[in-house]
Amino acid sequence: MEAGSVETIVRVFNANGIRYLIAGGLAVVAHGYVRFTADVDVIIDLEPANLSQAISALAQLEYRPRAPVGLDEFVDPERRLRWVREKGLTVFSLYSSRHPATEINLFVEMPLDFERAYQAAARMEVAPGVPATFIGLEDLLRLKRQAGRPQDRLDIEKLTALRRGATDA
Repeated sequence: MEAGSVETIVRVFNANGIRYLIAGGLAVVAHGYVRFTADVDVIIDLEPANLSQAISALAQLEYRPRAPVGLDEFVDPERRLRWVREKGLTVFSLYSSRHPATEINLFVEMPLDFERAYQAAARMEVAPGVPATFIGLEDLLRLKRQAGRPQDRLDIEKLTALRRGATDA
């Protein structure tokens, strides 16, 4: 993943008023545990106008799906539901020839109450003057517990230790 690409994505989302939460490894790093992450996991507010705007913004950056479907198909809630039921899809992976080292994974279903999570989000700069909206620590830990993969368990351990250290200081 390239920092310049993340900055570009965030700038485009912000310029278009898109409601989003950066989750996954990038959020782990934002909350203090520095580790490698290969992609950008994003929870987009699935409200139709917001989602359409987000898909248009990603198309401007030449992002397209890894799966053999059109980018605009992600906007259709029935189709997303079918992908979840029939294919077990949890994220919709996108790549761009303009940003080849920065893959984006969009959550197919809303994994939490977006409005509440958006209000609890952490807003931090990804570059000077470029604020990004990261999932809050409690919601990040909740998603990590739900996923339960080895990397998620390690992230929980490290983030919990960091939080404990901050409260002990």
